[in-house]
Amino acid sequence: MQTNQIFIYPTDTIYGIGCNAENKELVEKIREIKQRDQKPFSIIAPSKNWILKNFVCKISLLDKYLPGPFTLILKKKNKNFLNEVSSLDTIGIRIPKHPFTKILQKTKKPIVTTSVNVSGQPFATKISEVDKTILDKVDTIFNYGTLFGKPSTLVIDGKEIKRD
Repeated sequence: MQTNQIFIYPTDTIYGIGCNAENKELVEKIREIKQRDQKPFSIIAPSKNWILKNFVCKISLLDKYLPGPFTLILKKKNKNFLNEVSSLDTIGIRIPKHPFTKILQKTKKPIVTTSVNVSGQPFATKISEVDKTILDKVDTIFNYGTLFGKPSTLVIDGKEIKRD
């Protein structure tokens, strides 16, 4: 798995578009593809230990929600960490419960995770639902057939917030 590419991939919820979250140029390209402003992206973490090293979080919270269809909104230990992904002092963290996540985690890099759609448009549960203009702008597509999810549930300060 190359981390210097933009790719479409499956999660335990819906299809996402991502790249190495440390690559500012690729992160900006995803913003352009999605026609999205500076609203923060979330990331797929390489491991729970990586999360504990970089964010203020209790292991019990990680064990309760990850891996799974949740996005934990966590405070950065260094407010400038992954600033291109989120300029806030918080960032959304995921570890999807999907076999493909293990491939992403082998890179040992944080991966941008956001729904593969133009901002404000419907999310995709199969590749055929992805807008052709997006498909033409990515380097790789990992097609795992139809997914049966909705966007992940946010967890903020231990409280679950469902999204549509």
